[in-house]
Amino acid sequence: MTGPSPAERLVDLLNLEEIDLNIFRGRSPHESLQRVFGGQVAGQALVAAGRTVDEERPVHSLHAYFLRPGIPGVPIVYQVERVRDGRSFTTRRVVAVQQGRTIFNLTASFHIREPGFEHQMPMPRVPEPESLPQLADEIRERLGSLPVPLERMARRQAFDLRYVDRLRWNTSELEGVEPRSAVWMRAIGSLGDDPLVHTCALTYASDMTLLDAVRLPVEPLWGPRNFDTASLDHAMWFHRPFRADEWFLYQQESPIATGARGLARGQIFDREGRLIVSVMQEGLFRPHSPERNETPPAPAQEKTPGQATST
Repeated sequence: MTGPSPAERLVDLLNLEEIDLNIFRGRSPHESLQRVFGGQVAGQALVAAGRTVDEERPVHSLHAYFLRPGIPGVPIVYQVERVRDGRSFTTRRVVAVQQGRTIFNLTASFHIREPGFEHQMPMPRVPEPESLPQLADEIRERLGSLPVPLERMARRQAFDLRYVDRLRWNTSELEGVEPRSAVWMRAIGSLGDDPLVHTCALTYASDMTLLDAVRLPVEPLWGPRNFDTASLDHAMWFHRPFRADEWFLYQQESPIATGARGLARGQIFDREGRLIVSVMQEGLFRPHSPERNETPPAPAQEKTPGQATST
């Protein structure tokens, strides 16, 4: 018998246990990572907030801070504060706690659907996703096979990732590279029909590759790492309904990197070219010092671009 699909595992990960009024508990898979993936914590926190809001009020924005690294394998408790229930808008604040310590907080705003005028920036012209190699296949083509840890991750990957531009593997390929990246994504398998699940699944995916754009001018996405990297904060604006198990294009760019931090912004389009989500994130980019005896605690999930469990 085959096990659950990657999408089914993701839905299960987002299915929080309600342990008391406004208090939820989420699983944290025990994987070979130093820290819990930030997208997992953000997605679970949004599930907790959404469970306390009427279905006719979908989330329209979230703002979050990664405060401490989460410990893999240890459950995370999400405490929801019902800040406001207005006529049109609802506000929730969520604190994620692990072993008695706050690791993450999120504020989310929900809005009834209202008619209004529309305009948007156009989706860039890019190849169709079917014409691009899957990320794992692109790595196998280069290396001959996936290293065992990556092979294990690839089997559990919740999203099919297909980079618009071929991966660069060494610094000699970086000359003239701009701080921009684009990747097609979709969940591997059906996520069902609950809109909140699709919103939280895309929130999970939004942390997977966004900081790639910051690194591209100075470091290949694969190969030796020169920086200790972590998400610092994360903001999203949800513009239109969507399905995260259908193809969406994640267009990413970095307007600035300075002071050991890099800012990235993303636009997510559906296959029809509609702008469905906007994203902003700042990340830590501290030069890596292998000889350092003590590493200062980082505030969030360490990033490994292009992998399901880290960026």
